[in-house]
Amino acid sequence: MENKNKLLIIDSNALLHRAFHALPPLKTKSGLNTGAIYGFLLILFRAIKDLNPKYMVACFDLPQPTFRHEKYKEYKATRAKTPDEIKEQLPEMKEVLRAFNIPVFEKPGFEADDLIATISTRAGKDKKIEVYVISGDLDILQLVSKNIKAYTMGRGIKEMIIYDKEKVKERFGITPEQMVDYKALVGDTSDNIPGVPGIGKKTAAELLNKFENLDIIYKEAEKGNEGIKPRIKELLLENKDQAFLARYLVEVKRDVDIDFDIKKSLFGKYDRKNIEELFNKFEFFTLLNRLPGAGQRIEDKKPEPQKTIQKLL
Repeated sequence: MENKNKLLIIDSNALLHRAFHALPPLKTKSGLNTGAIYGFLLILFRAIKDLNPKYMVACFDLPQPTFRHEKYKEYKATRAKTPDEIKEQLPEMKEVLRAFNIPVFEKPGFEADDLIATISTRAGKDKKIEVYVISGDLDILQLVSKNIKAYTMGRGIKEMIIYDKEKVKERFGITPEQMVDYKALVGDTSDNIPGVPGIGKKTAAELLNKFENLDIIYKEAEKGNEGIKPRIKELLLENKDQAFLARYLVEVKRDVDIDFDIKKSLFGKYDRKNIEELFNKFEFFTLLNRLPGAGQRIEDKKPEPQKTIQKLL
């Protein structure tokens, strides 16, 4: 089997949220919140160890509304506001990534998922590149293909799961290509996307396995296909506009205009002194020994809170 060079794409906001909620609060002696950054780096270093990527980029959401909000003002309206503790750590997180020479992508009007989709689609066309998207959000599973895989967290941040096409099928009973239409039917409460009320995961998977996609499902429902139960048919037809709106909101954009160049995404060359200064500022003394490419051990100065957190990974 041909060895492929790996590109690791970081779903940064999703990772920060997962790290923040999975770990105990952590502050420096000066009172700087650092728990989300610390957890983020634990997960990232684990991914680097597991995957050994040659290339790496990071994608972020911006606080401004996106094209999805313009289409549907209630989009994500029920989601809890991002805790201030996470917001405080965003600039520092980007500073750390840039210190590692990891390109950071963000674009007004779009979500990180759209940037991830664009980059993974471009890179995935190269048969010599294998793309891994690291995220705590399963929305990204719609991107999984022969050359694109999702590296996600199970419970907390300790259990890591790699989703290829077979793993998606095993978990949801459908293919990655059907994930958008699946979400269009069942909705997504976390993003306040309604879908078709009354149609659950099992029914959605059954419909997609029988009719392949949302367009065919509605074509057959409107024709009165007897393979669709009367009650399900009624629900589909009553909520047609809602289902297609949901599909529009769920589907990621794969053609965002961004300046991605795989050659500028090479990972591994960075100023270690710069990283050490940042880690000392954040009091991440134990992480100095886990730096990618770290040679000599550095004196362990870890404060007590990190002893507890270190056991979680």
